[in-house]
Amino acid sequence: MSKQNPSYTNPKPCKHLADYKLKHGLNGFKTLQNCLKTTPYGRTSVSKHKSETPRCSLCFAYQGRLYFCLICSSITCSSHANEHSQSHHGHEIAVDVERAELYCCVCRDQVYDPDFDRAVVSKHFMDMPSNVNGVEESNKRRRLGLGLELEWKRSKRLISMADRRAKSIFPLGLRGLNNLGNTCFMNSVLQALFHAPPLRNYFLSDRHNRQSCRRRSSDRLCLPCDIDVIFSAVFSGDRTPYSPARFLYSWWQHSENLASYEQQDAHEFFISMLDQIHEKEGKSGNQDKDNRDCQCIAHKAFSGLLRSDVTCTTCGFTSTTYDPCVDISLNLDMSFCPSTGMTNRTTKPNENAIISTLLGCLDLFTRPEKLGPDQKLYCQNCQERRNSLKQMSIRRLPIVLCLHIKRFEHSTIRKMSRKIDQYLQFPFSLDMTPYLSSSIVRNRFGNRIFSFEGDESETCTEFEVFAVVTHSGMLESGHYVTYVRVRNRWYKCDDAWITEVDEGVVRASQCYLMYYVQKGFYYKASEDLSCLPMSPPGGESYLPIAGCC
Repeated sequence: MSKQNPSYTNPKPCKHLADYKLKHGLNGFKTLQNCLKTTPYGRTSVSKHKSETPRCSLCFAYQGRLYFCLICSSITCSSHANEHSQSHHGHEIAVDVERAELYCCVCRDQVYDPDFDRAVVSKHFMDMPSNVNGVEESNKRRRLGLGLELEWKRSKRLISMADRRAKSIFPLGLRGLNNLGNTCFMNSVLQALFHAPPLRNYFLSDRHNRQSCRRRSSDRLCLPCDIDVIFSAVFSGDRTPYSPARFLYSWWQHSENLASYEQQDAHEFFISMLDQIHEKEGKSGNQDKDNRDCQCIAHKAFSGLLRSDVTCTTCGFTSTTYDPCVDISLNLDMSFCPSTGMTNRTTKPNENAIISTLLGCLDLFTRPEKLGPDQKLYCQNCQERRNSLKQMSIRRLPIVLCLHIKRFEHSTIRKMSRKIDQYLQFPFSLDMTPYLSSSIVRNRFGNRIFSFEGDESETCTEFEVFAVVTHSGMLESGHYVTYVRVRNRWYKCDDAWITEVDEGVVRASQCYLMYYVQKGFYYKASEDLSCLPMSPPGGESYLPIAGCC
């Protein structure tokens, strides 16, 4: 989006946060830096007293979300944060102790502020060890109280040094994304999509030109335009962590039911993002209902076709239907499998644990399922409802195959939700031939089936994994991280932090979304990566948003 376009406006800040900054300026942010603690993995939290467990000052609870008041430094739980703000005038703004994110006790929601973001990032780099000539950075440097402005300048120098080192190590397209308040779900999916060859080629080759796009209006942004901006930023060669605030605001406008600073589901965000791309890019009049003729990049890359065969157990009549899909949701296979073949024994799970395999999950997906008595379907041959068998298969494979592992269970009877922390073994190279409709039907009928309509003999069935979105922690307070595979090396994308990891770390993670691409595209993408321009086509430089980058 160019400077000349006046249609974009930053999200309106919280009124209580604005009042706090007007009265106190940045003093509270500066003082808070002394209480911030950064782990070696880049996660920041508030530690008031290192030797004490933080507790609510009213009910003494130490579990759940706790909030640190920026005025009086008292700690309250989520149940008493609002009560504290009502009994103490002007104490509306607090900081989440566990996540070091701003929280408004009156609005009862996370709030984002670029100045606070700078203070946290500054603390990141102040605490980051620097091994120059094998000598650890002196602790004296961390204690220098030169003010927030000088600390930010020093952070920029450190970022610049880290940038020069990273450019000689990491391939193009690896850039951290700042967490804007429980937005790890968004960052993780974006990191995966940056390395999906069809999407990457589409946006970097200027197929969606945000300068000439006419889908933008005065009160509504164009999501593909903002995706184009973020692709240009990530592949610009700049390694400084990028804040996708404009993209987040644009997505909020198109998905108002998900517009909040609460943690969202990464899978729901992925589907929502593809829907919005299709809405803007796929306005053609000759589409059929399975989007086979849709020319939008979302369906070109991710669209596949599922086949469902329902067979009457009385007469054997089979009814076949086809459904379009942009991903395949798989239940975890609960069968026991010994954890052999792990490349990193230090990170592998308990050998006595129940282990699922991705191939087992796909077998379960395509296995015939006997429908219950309450699911009897109408048989056209018998002219009445009968017991039946249902079997799924894949009629058409997409270029990019997204596999969604169902880790979250919701019981309507018990009114409870839980996460399944089960380990999943998965191959880096995946052959989908056994799960095609032609293979399933031939296996069902044996030698009686000699041909299959629209034979998939020319379809590429071999895939390579290029990104894995993982979820760690609990259902209510988990964290998303993405591992991307570039030139056969794995990189961990944890919000603003990019680090190279061993493949054993990836195999030991709790996979949630797995992205595979047809093998030819994967190796072609690896070759093309070294030829990508360092700036967007036409020599146009990337224009940062003030206060965001």
